[in-house]
Amino acid sequence: MTALEPRDADVKPPSAAPQYGVLGRDHRALSIGIVSVVLLIAFEATAVGTAMPVAARELRGVELYAFAFSAYFTTSLFAMVLSGQWADRDGPLRPLAVGISAFGAGLLLSGTAGSMWMFIAGRALQGLGGGLVIVALYVVVGRAYSEALRPAIMAAFAASWVIPSVVGPLASGTVTEQLGWRWVFIGIPVLVVFPLALALPAIRRMASGPADPSAPRQAFDARRIRLALGISLGAGLLQYAGQDLRWVSLVPAVAGAALMVPAVLGLLPRGTYRAARGLPSVVLLRGIAAGSFIAAESFVPLMLVTQRGLSPTMAGLSLAVGGATWALGSYVQSRPRVEPYRERLMLTGMVLVAASIATAPSVLIESVPVWIVGVAWGFGCFGMGMVIASTSVLLLKLSAPEEAGSNSAALQISDGLSNVLLLAAGGAAFAALGGGAVGGHVSDASGAAGAHPAAFAAVFLPMAAVALVGAWVGTRLRGR
Repeated sequence: MTALEPRDADVKPPSAAPQYGVLGRDHRALSIGIVSVVLLIAFEATAVGTAMPVAARELRGVELYAFAFSAYFTTSLFAMVLSGQWADRDGPLRPLAVGISAFGAGLLLSGTAGSMWMFIAGRALQGLGGGLVIVALYVVVGRAYSEALRPAIMAAFAASWVIPSVVGPLASGTVTEQLGWRWVFIGIPVLVVFPLALALPAIRRMASGPADPSAPRQAFDARRIRLALGISLGAGLLQYAGQDLRWVSLVPAVAGAALMVPAVLGLLPRGTYRAARGLPSVVLLRGIAAGSFIAAESFVPLMLVTQRGLSPTMAGLSLAVGGATWALGSYVQSRPRVEPYRERLMLTGMVLVAASIATAPSVLIESVPVWIVGVAWGFGCFGMGMVIASTSVLLLKLSAPEEAGSNSAALQISDGLSNVLLLAAGGAAFAALGGGAVGGHVSDASGAAGAHPAAFAAVFLPMAAVALVGAWVGTRLRGR
């Protein structure tokens, strides 16, 4: 089902670099096209959040604000599974084209919405398109790039998030103030034309069709589609329950868990929950790394605002260096000379992540300078850059060509679900120790001005422990 990786002692040095790299004659158009797609997705993710509060207020739907985020997540989970099957069956060209079209249509629907529910419907359509695109892109990488080139294109994907993470909120805020929030949504689809014109012809030439054209055409797996619906509906119910903290909310919470647990077990590789060696541990590590880091990062600005008196802008800037070090970490893992030591690199990355998360709450002590958080987060993002890109590289290496889509979907599901579950757990611990109500985005200190320092420690220290578990999982990435 999957190829076994050799032991450390058996690893041979990587072969000489190919004559043409990811920007060589054979791959130039494809690389520029798909990296541009990731760049637009990154810009949307960082820019739309800035315009969202203004949109919700103007559409008189502030009470539905959180659903604008959860709608994207729940539909993207279903689309990831669908895209994996579609790409394995027919190749990545169709799910990628449909995904980009749905993504653009969702932006237009949100940008022209006359009510909050129409706006949320647009976000759901965006999620459907985003889920289709991200998995199809992984299949494109697996088919069109040799094993030696995959780390480099994954590094390019990571680097494409750096500029949007810095410029996106500023540009979005300026457009929102000068032209109105609708232009943040309406303007992005126009930019989709360029990557489509570059990428689709190259994908048709290099990565279209089924992995094995001589094999009988496979039908869609109805069971996996049902499980995908179950995981999406279950995630939606759990998020709804988390936003309505009353006893009656236990009903949707229990129903959501009942739908999600069997769906997760059915969609992830067998043995993922027990860190079985090889592919299951790669998928599990992706979830542990992403979930622990993002859950902790979500509370850093709030901690700096409420406990050290920083403005929201300065609190956000304290994490800005992380975008550059994340890209640097991804670049390091792409070097051919580190290929024999990839698993050790990932273990080191997880140790850096755990150390950065554990260091962050030290600023709760007044004598500790605030810049410690920025330095620690820079090292943590460096570790994340090595780990996240490497899990993608290893997943494609361990997947048979006809399973690359399904396994890529499993990797993305592990990433997305762990973000939600660990963030929910951290939020519950924060609230239980007097943290107060915490929204998805912090704009001022008033929401949690009375937060007790122990509430922040209750978030960061457990997430650091989760990251250390990830370091152990990093020792189980090779088959026996």
